[in-house]
Amino acid sequence: MKFCTKCIMPDTRPGITFDQNGVCIACQNHERKKEVDWDARYHELELLCDKYRRKKPGEYDCLIAVSGGKDSHYQVHVMKELMGMNPLLITVEDFFTMTEAGKHNIKNISEAFGCNLISFKPDRRAAKIISRYMFENYGRPLWYVDRLLYTVPLYYAAKLDIPLLVYGENVSYEYGGVDDKETYSAREQVFNGVAPGIDLSEFVSAGVPEDELAYLEAPSRELLSSIDPIYLSYFVEWNAVKNYEFAKTRGFKDLTHEWDRTNHIENFNQIDSYGYLLNAWMKYPKYGHAYATDYAARWARYGMLSREQAVSLAEERDHALDPKIVEDFCNFTGMTITEFYQALEKLYNKELFEKNALGQWRLKPEYIEERRNPKW
Repeated sequence: MKFCTKCIMPDTRPGITFDQNGVCIACQNHERKKEVDWDARYHELELLCDKYRRKKPGEYDCLIAVSGGKDSHYQVHVMKELMGMNPLLITVEDFFTMTEAGKHNIKNISEAFGCNLISFKPDRRAAKIISRYMFENYGRPLWYVDRLLYTVPLYYAAKLDIPLLVYGENVSYEYGGVDDKETYSAREQVFNGVAPGIDLSEFVSAGVPEDELAYLEAPSRELLSSIDPIYLSYFVEWNAVKNYEFAKTRGFKDLTHEWDRTNHIENFNQIDSYGYLLNAWMKYPKYGHAYATDYAARWARYGMLSREQAVSLAEERDHALDPKIVEDFCNFTGMTITEFYQALEKLYNKELFEKNALGQWRLKPEYIEERRNPKW
């Protein structure tokens, strides 16, 4: 297990690459952004919007995939207020208890910008079975909703004849992943490995009727060719903290005074519900890092933290799965807390982890040392 010499991202992150000096591709790409002519990119976006702008008032010019979060607020601002487009928003709900901030923000994004919003509510019965099955067998508890997050906007853009579909950042390019090439097109996003395709017969065997598996297959290449999904981060310089600072000015609420999450180092990212956060944390037992590492690495990249400070935050928070997350996931799936931890025990990567004297899974000492003092 190796770690980036600039930030603290490990080489266990799926698809990430490093140069000969041990610098991860996310850090390399961040440096490349300094050479981009952002005025020219902005003009490219204007031309693209002109291509798809409808002539008749009231018709939708684009579809924007949103969650209600900070980045969603920024996306709608750019497309509606800066580009002058008339967007339709679409969100895919998860199944868990919403935070008060989450309830507020999904309403606020419609009200603050004056946009219609489609809320896709997935099949809860199928979700209960699939979420438990994917947790116990693959360590991917929220595969079902993540898969729909990728597929549903594509299907709706095609069915509603709104070719321009707008996403936020290219996750692989911004943070490292299997599709880390710089491109404006998000057409290949559904194949980026975040929610990989599963043989749907597995779910039928687990008790889900085949009719209840709609939209879980990736759209056909023919359907994808009929729409133009884009990453907004190609056209405007993307920074999660700047997006947060903007969103606050338009009514976005964070988790201040509501919930101090034990495994996070911030209070403004993925704050919509409780149980959904299990998905991001599951990177920890499988790959040795979770959201504390993700954000500490990002802040180190932005120059907001030293590498040593980032290491300290990851060591303090990454492992500390918040009890509210576990409780909400179990309440939804019907698992007991005992069943949950019995299943989790089997998912730890024994090549990366060992138990300490207190019975806690922790990274092996050599990897803790490697994170603090990376050697390439």
